[in-house]
Amino acid sequence: MNLNEVLHYRRSVRAYDRTKLIDPERIKHYLELATLAPNSSDMQLWEFYHITQPELLAKVSRACLDQKATSTASQIVVFVVRRDWYRKHARFVLDFERENIRRYSPKERQAKRIKDRELYYGKLMPFVYARFFGVLGLFRKLLVNIISIFRPMMLEVSENDMRVTAHKSCALAAQTFMIAMANEGYDTCPLEGLDSRRLKRILKLPHGAEINMVIPCGIRDGNKGIWGERCRVPFDEVYRRI
Repeated sequence: MNLNEVLHYRRSVRAYDRTKLIDPERIKHYLELATLAPNSSDMQLWEFYHITQPELLAKVSRACLDQKATSTASQIVVFVVRRDWYRKHARFVLDFERENIRRYSPKERQAKRIKDRELYYGKLMPFVYARFFGVLGLFRKLLVNIISIFRPMMLEVSENDMRVTAHKSCALAAQTFMIAMANEGYDTCPLEGLDSRRLKRILKLPHGAEINMVIPCGIRDGNKGIWGERCRVPFDEVYRRI
């Protein structure tokens, strides 16, 4: 399928044929492709839990309110946001960027570019992702609002703003995964209706981890899992050419 066909094929499928199985290695491969998704500052604050064990599938489905999409799925992927990894990932990206610059940048520009990355990933990222009961976020908001009086400045830097940023990046990975699955004729259904506390306990997630969404996977059971035609508001209502 070409991209246009893939996007029209992909639907939120809520019932799967349990007799038609997908090789778990294929889903693992599509999750690898999901890591190619664009994400904020390349921080990649995500984690993927690929559920294949029957007992665990039943527990996850229960935490997802036993929706048909999870109870009939042969595999489930849980997308998790890991804001608590910000320091580790900032160091990882900085080390990568240093070597990247040495390999591909002109020698006369390397020192400045490395210095810029060291400032960004060594200082700025740890600063904007740091949390302390909302206090650091309030300080950042005050600081950027003062700076923005004199020049354009990103204003969404509170602790909740950075939480939204991390979840948006994880959602882009989830969308990339679903498109990759659809390209092979496999089906998915992004779910947010779930008991996140129970699900975190099932997956043994630490306090700093957050559930982004749950995606059951399988092959659609005819038309049982598709609720008629896809509903979209008229395009003219959302499109603005200026």
